[in-house]
Amino acid sequence: MFGRLMNSYYYGKSGKGDYRKEDLPKNRWQLFWEMLRVRLSGICRVNLMTCILWIPMMLVIMSLLINPIVSANDIRPVADEATGNSYIALVYDPVTNEAGEVVSEGLITPLSGVMSTFFLFLFPCILITGPAQAGMAYVMRNWARDEHAFPWSDFKDAVKDNWKQALGISAITGLLPYIVYVAYNFYSQMQTDKGMFFMLPQMLVIVVAVVWILALVFFYPLMVSYRMSFGQLIKNGFVLAIGRLPFVIAIRAAALLPAIIAIAVMFLSNSWLYALLALAAYYIFIGNGLSRFIFASFTNGVFDKFINSHIEGVQINRGLAQEEEDDFEEEEEEDMPSANLPQ
Repeated sequence: MFGRLMNSYYYGKSGKGDYRKEDLPKNRWQLFWEMLRVRLSGICRVNLMTCILWIPMMLVIMSLLINPIVSANDIRPVADEATGNSYIALVYDPVTNEAGEVVSEGLITPLSGVMSTFFLFLFPCILITGPAQAGMAYVMRNWARDEHAFPWSDFKDAVKDNWKQALGISAITGLLPYIVYVAYNFYSQMQTDKGMFFMLPQMLVIVVAVVWILALVFFYPLMVSYRMSFGQLIKNGFVLAIGRLPFVIAIRAAALLPAIIAIAVMFLSNSWLYALLALAAYYIFIGNGLSRFIFASFTNGVFDKFINSHIEGVQINRGLAQEEEDDFEEEEEEDMPSANLPQ
């Protein structure tokens, strides 16, 4: 029974005619679902092939959630006796034994110190994923436009050709959370001391960080599709992200939907551990590969519209139904002036 269902999923129902040009997807929405159906097992394979690089980041995130925050009894503002200023702190109650004796005193740990340490540990975890993201972007780009790609050899070649730029992008991405956190706290303190004028640079830092996160949708596909300098790569990624802003936000939200659901479950119920384990399993088996496939399906259309259509000789709308060349040639012949043949 299960075997028949899988055969029907991958190969279609028996008795159907051969696949014709007329059966090709007419738009990118149809192309996305058709290629996802065909390449789903390959996406899982590529994801499993690279998931070891994301395990350190998962462990760092789990250590933050399980250790300091979950074990804290309260998170509240605490006054600093030396300066009189208040700060957000994790408060731990004293630990007692069965006899009621205090084993360890309660602790007050500034949340800023915990978060700074977390972001510093997060940096190398994000840094090492850059080359793998480039390899996945190349394979998913080809699969999303119905072209062949070997999961391992093409992945390896893309990593070899783009690892320097990929490390540059992942290095900035890894440093960004720490820089934003430090800058936000700094300008918050400046607002308290100097006035509301410093709200402007504080908001600017957040906007730049958000645009960078959105531009990540384009950075790796641009990297594996075109030859450009690192500065041009960042510039074009920002321009495309801003130019297609509503669509990029929707694509980002779609890719992050499982994480959003898991976080909502964690905060709205007591099943935070199960939600965290389910989210980790999702990203180990398919999560990052599926996100890359979604990004590739979107960026292929954007590149065709804004870049490829302006480059002579570049084929556009790959994987979609095209007009017949014979009809095009007949139209050209009708438009040509008739020759005066001798009688």
